[in-house]
Amino acid sequence: MLDIAAQLHRWCQEGRDFAVATVVGVGGSAPRQPGAALAVDADGEAVGSVSGGCVEGAVYELCQEALESGASVRRSFGYSVEDA
Repeated sequence: MLDIAAQLHRWCQEGRDFAVATVVGVGGSAPRQPGAALAVDADGEAVGSVSGGCVEGAVYELCQEALESGASVRRSFGYSVEDA
């Protein structure tokens, strides 16, 4: 989260609406650790990363949905043996 804090501060100063997704826990091997974050503003600009892989797109879409609905969301993502 600290790696995107400066950008989030700028967005706040500019009055932009944005959503932030944060990794809150991992089990086993994971591309990013707890605290990793992705933020998406109302124009679709993104900063940060939560996975660097196929999950990133799904999390981006969840951020957009949260911006539209105003509701928080909690999701779990995992990988199967076939995905690895």
